[in-house]
Amino acid sequence: MNPQYVIALSRRAYPEFGSSLSSLTGKEFAFIESKSELTLDYLKTLNPRYVFFPHWSYIIPASIFEQFECVIFHMTDVPFGRGGSPLQNLISRGIYETKISALRCEKELDAGPVYLKRPLSLYGTAHEIYVRAGRQIELMIAEMVNNEPTPQVQIGDITTFARRKPEDSNIEELENLEQVFDYIRMLDAEGYPSAFLETKHLRFKFSRASLQSTEIIADVRITRK
Repeated sequence: MNPQYVIALSRRAYPEFGSSLSSLTGKEFAFIESKSELTLDYLKTLNPRYVFFPHWSYIIPASIFEQFECVIFHMTDVPFGRGGSPLQNLISRGIYETKISALRCEKELDAGPVYLKRPLSLYGTAHEIYVRAGRQIELMIAEMVNNEPTPQVQIGDITTFARRKPEDSNIEELENLEQVFDYIRMLDAEGYPSAFLETKHLRFKFSRASLQSTEIIADVRITRK
């Protein structure tokens, strides 16, 4: 029997994702882990009820989300925080509790109707937060598979985040220890540009930060610019 559900994700963010879904739902899942695999022809052979996108770095073609029910997961309480780099944009604004929103993929970015929202703590390193988010999203997918909730139109004021760039990780202009600590931890995950400082010839990259009463203790990697 063909899998009834598809999960498209980057394993970089959620390396162990999906291990408990079959036991939670009693259903089969097919996994897509590269852009080249996500094709309309392939999905037609599976004819899934849902295509879930727990973490996907590419544009989902309209031909796919118009034909199949595609569900994306966004780390904000939409319509607040639509757009890029939600984890870093939240923490840099001093927001430490959020919600993961499961919403239907539509043409307008992060604007689709919402199936579910579940709470998420933003304490810890980015890696720890992604592990926590992955577990929560597994439970959300299981709930959707088991209950098939009807998505509801987003309500509230729209706030849009800009996707952060590598140069935004520079901590030179930060004014206090709490801000520096947040910058280091919110970028402390594989594939993200570490918080850094530069001199004329060198770059200092920071990770594994611990905030003490009067100081931050962190690992530093020093490279030539």
